[in-house]
Amino acid sequence: MIAAQAKLVYHLNKYYNEKCQARKAAIAKTIREVCKVVSDVLKEVEVQEPRFISSLNEMDNRYEGLEVISPTEFEVVLYLNQMGVFNFVDDGSLPGCAVLKLSDGRKSSMSLWVEFITASGYLSARKIRSRFQTLVAQAVDKCSYRDVVKMVADTSEVKLRIRDRYVVQITPAFKCTGIWPRSAAHWPLPHIPWPGPNRVAEVKAEGFNLLSKECHSLAGKQSSAESDAWVLQFAEAENRLQMGGCRKKCLSILKTLRDRHLELPGQPLNNYHMKTLVSYECEKHPRESDWDESCLGDRLNGILLQLISCLQCRRCPHYFLPNLDLFQGKPHSALENAAKQTWRLAREILTNPKSLEKL
Repeated sequence: MIAAQAKLVYHLNKYYNEKCQARKAAIAKTIREVCKVVSDVLKEVEVQEPRFISSLNEMDNRYEGLEVISPTEFEVVLYLNQMGVFNFVDDGSLPGCAVLKLSDGRKSSMSLWVEFITASGYLSARKIRSRFQTLVAQAVDKCSYRDVVKMVADTSEVKLRIRDRYVVQITPAFKCTGIWPRSAAHWPLPHIPWPGPNRVAEVKAEGFNLLSKECHSLAGKQSSAESDAWVLQFAEAENRLQMGGCRKKCLSILKTLRDRHLELPGQPLNNYHMKTLVSYECEKHPRESDWDESCLGDRLNGILLQLISCLQCRRCPHYFLPNLDLFQGKPHSALENAAKQTWRLAREILTNPKSLEKL
């Protein structure tokens, strides 16, 4: 048994050093290329409208606010200033979303974003995005990369297609630090020793983002209040949770397997599903020793089996907001197909680790 485990870990490490590192290097190169274009567009936007200041800065070889959705799809979060005059309200009525309401006694004229405040005192995510979309469309025509970049039509999101190869969504957002959403108040679960009080304090201090984007849990029931709502996002908190042991390596292998074998019709699976399942696996295996390099095979196998189960049940709860289903809106046939493909992949890796050379 131990020999079989060691063999699997050996082949997974080989896969990581060859395939995952090659994927990382290729994506890093793409990011540099894409960010040059996006920075240029955002510079033009800032000239027209100084309230939208580019926050796309490179630090330690990574860009703050940039998320890789797939090797050709990215999201750039544009942090806005001055949320101060608003209260953050998440009463659970909009899964995965919250609203920003003008604080009592504050006049809307005190806000930097005065013309985006609704009659009932909410800062409208949709109105801000609509204004930003107009500015980006104008900036695309003016910027020095105008020959290689164009706006993606038929969406209320701000999306750029670059060199006909890459899509970048630019999402206006507020960074919320020092508060923690009520809809995530159950975390961490009281009976689970992971991640420990110090890490919990760090994660909660890191806070979350409020994004102006279409909320999938609201699809089909867009009342005005809902389209004014902001989407909760916990990217930095999740990154902090997944530090230590072989967690990052495990996620990197899962992303590489997804890119190569689970990029399927209907797009049932993205990298965020993989990241979410790593967090759940950390809860199931709370001891640091469970994430030792020698356990890499067991952890990967556990996550693939959990993924199959989620696909078969057609439900993948968000890690911090379990009422939010990350498979919502995905076609059932796409989820079924993904379950079959994942099962094939898991069986192959488990019964014949050497097959990783070809995967």
